[in-house]
Amino acid sequence: AEDVVQEAFIRWMGTDRDQVREPEAFLRRTVTRLCLDQLKSARHQRETYIGPWLPEPVVAEEEPEDDVTLPLMLALERLSPLERAAFLLHDVFGLGFDEVAATIERDEAACRQLAARARTHVREARPRFKVEKQRGLELAEAFFKASRHGDMSTLRTLLSADVSVHADGGGKRPAFSKPVLGLESVFKLHEGLARHFAHHPSQLVRVGLINGLPGFITREADGELQTTALEIEDGRIAAIYIVRNPDKLKHLH
Repeated sequence: AEDVVQEAFIRWMGTDRDQVREPEAFLRRTVTRLCLDQLKSARHQRETYIGPWLPEPVVAEEEPEDDVTLPLMLALERLSPLERAAFLLHDVFGLGFDEVAATIERDEAACRQLAARARTHVREARPRFKVEKQRGLELAEAFFKASRHGDMSTLRTLLSADVSVHADGGGKRPAFSKPVLGLESVFKLHEGLARHFAHHPSQLVRVGLINGLPGFITREADGELQTTALEIEDGRIAAIYIVRNPDKLKHLH
């Protein structure tokens, strides 16, 4: 994002401003097109990424005001670059479809379809029942204790029937090569992890909100940091998102 803003500024400085009737529209189109180029490049890189991909963890004290939680971020990532551009320009920034069409160089009908498809994905990703912050942090701490200390009976009560685990190691640290799905599979996974933690303890650094979800930061036995974010539905953990890729954790040190 910072690189895109910098490049847009350089282009603005090199433009004959007398020829620009609407600076805001010029800058918006410049930034959007640079973003589209960047997204297409990022999508190509993602195709060669080792294992599941998760966004960099952002740790905050307070809940985000705009509901931009990890599931929503992942939903946006699954959109095509043009779908994301049409959705953000129209639904978030309030531009008319004529301006969206001029910005992404597609006709208005196509832009309406792009935004509609994106809106459907985003609506599905929004939490149905928002968990109260303190309750979420309590569940995160309970999950840490149960999973690290091998308290399997407590762990089972915390997990939903269709719970899933997504771990991003980026090929830099050991992680599951694909998501682990379903209560029994996730439970067996943690039975094995409990034996590992018995000999290689995991140190809790702090509990907090990670990309808008309750979770925690740990320092693992190899000395590296790790984040775990929990998606909670109906009072139980529905998804576990683990970031182990050290490239995505440098800012947390």
